[in-house]
Amino acid sequence: MAELAVILGLSGPVLTESERAFFRDANPWAFILFARNIETPKQVKKLCEDIRGCVGRDCLIFVDQEGGRVQRLKTPHWPLYPAASKFGELYTISPHLGRRASYLAYRLIADDLRAVGITADCAPVLDLPQADADPIISDRAFSQEIDPAIDMANSCMAGLMNGGIAPVIKHIPGHGRATVDSHKALPVISTSRELLEKTDFKTFQALKDAPMAMTAHAVYTSHSSTAVTVSKSALKSLIRDAIGFDGLVMSDDLDMKALKGTLTRKTERALAAGCDVALQCSGVLPDMVEVVKGAKNLEGKAKSRAAIADYCAGMPLLFERDEAEREFSLLMKQVL
Repeated sequence: MAELAVILGLSGPVLTESERAFFRDANPWAFILFARNIETPKQVKKLCEDIRGCVGRDCLIFVDQEGGRVQRLKTPHWPLYPAASKFGELYTISPHLGRRASYLAYRLIADDLRAVGITADCAPVLDLPQADADPIISDRAFSQEIDPAIDMANSCMAGLMNGGIAPVIKHIPGHGRATVDSHKALPVISTSRELLEKTDFKTFQALKDAPMAMTAHAVYTSHSSTAVTVSKSALKSLIRDAIGFDGLVMSDDLDMKALKGTLTRKTERALAAGCDVALQCSGVLPDMVEVVKGAKNLEGKAKSRAAIADYCAGMPLLFERDEAEREFSLLMKQVL
């Protein structure tokens, strides 16, 4: 059965019978978990097994586990990790230590995720936050500077992939100048294309070989008056051409207020614009039904990109967790 070009959430810590039937019929390509789905390691592992059993394949299961404000697996069962900006602070002391701390943090996160069956992480954040921007990005970014951000994001990706976790760079082509939170309204970025190519796009260009990228729900007026997620011309010109990214592009959450219209229409527009996969996170069954109405099967280049993303959640390399935790703790004492 063909896989549907969507990533969907679910309502709670266990699959309901209605969800089982719906997911079995719809066959979404992948799933995403949130805090509402996470209680204990044993429960999450069983949930992931049930999801895969429901669709009959080893599908990717995503989570947002960045550290700092954005982490769905929390104490008492999982460690709390610093925000990415803390690695940036360490980088100012020593670039080597900043890179090493970033690698260790995300290698530990990968170990946490694989242990419970999660195989993809919506990280790293490659946005370069500006002083006058909305704080939605702020300390989630490694740095306001291009080269340090690239360095630490590469270390993050290495840590995740060495731990068998497929990474997602975000929010392409760059959310760092947005003066409103796209969860609440549509950001309009009026910076010239020339300046964007010299700054915001650079981090994404440097990591353009990442398997997956998540869009920014934002308008870039240098190219279009429509949000890049739902603009065919903007997505191609900015993401595929200017940045050169040829991996899987997923939309940011279609529930966010930056995009207008029904969920069916949002899904249709995102996929028609060139997103390979549409992401919808609420876990509300009637909402998911609306998304599926607007979706299509994975095919062509989108299907090939999805297969590569699947392969990136391979077997973890050998890892001594106790040693990594000790080293990481010693490094972070310098900035925490």
